[in-house]
Amino acid sequence: MTQESGSIVAGYDGSDEAAAAVRWAARCAHATNRSLRVVHCSLWPLLTRHLGPVPGVSGSGLEQSARSILEDGVAVATAEVPGLQVRSTLLHGLPAQHLAEISAGERMLVVGSRGLGGFLGLLVGSVSLELAATATCPVAVIRPELHPDGPVVVAVDASGSPGALDDACGLASAWQAPLKVVHVRHEPAGYQLPEGQGAAAEAQEILASAVNRATAKAPLVRVDGEVLADTSVPHAILKAAGEARMVVVGSQGRGILRETIGSTAHAVLHHARGPVLISRHGG
Repeated sequence: MTQESGSIVAGYDGSDEAAAAVRWAARCAHATNRSLRVVHCSLWPLLTRHLGPVPGVSGSGLEQSARSILEDGVAVATAEVPGLQVRSTLLHGLPAQHLAEISAGERMLVVGSRGLGGFLGLLVGSVSLELAATATCPVAVIRPELHPDGPVVVAVDASGSPGALDDACGLASAWQAPLKVVHVRHEPAGYQLPEGQGAAAEAQEILASAVNRATAKAPLVRVDGEVLADTSVPHAILKAAGEARMVVVGSQGRGILRETIGSTAHAVLHHARGPVLISRHGG
């Protein structure tokens, strides 16, 4: 079978979270018939010119340590999926910047939930949040897989979120997992929508169109759809994804963070308990 173009790229820094991301990426690469590229970004050249080795000490030095971390990442991947085609890349500098550049032309970036920045990225999700705003391919942020047999849940907005829907269809097809399409009708607290039944009908039309597209894109999986109504769009998505194998959302929105990442995607990324795919395509 010919391998699909565009690799799955996994960032690895030696942490448990990064190891979980590499294992997930290896399984995803295998399921989607793609190669895996494991990347480690060493911060040491930003901090010192003395990268070693220490004279007289075999295998010492900060550069060798970085190479060892990268080799460990490759070993994690090949142990998870023996025989998988795995490439490795050692880079020097800030992980988010390098991974965003690498994302061009790749199928997916995969990172752990706590970022890859060492002590320069102590804020939870610092690197994943930046990549969700700057990468040019979908970004998967891996958290514990609490429901490995659950559905893929994808949220669509008024545009139908074609990129997110296509990404969700691809994963559901590869995993032979059920696909659940949700559209949230925002109902602000204490406010009664004047459109009434018209707004409800419009929401149903948006959902029906998305479900039809999903059924055509993923004909071998079960596709369900649901219109949700909530005072908070992220809250509704997170509730619907409570038992999801993966939740997929678009990267753009109409919130205050639209110049970087949509406020809905931002909230889902921070609060989802399981893996999240931020659907990014292009610049």
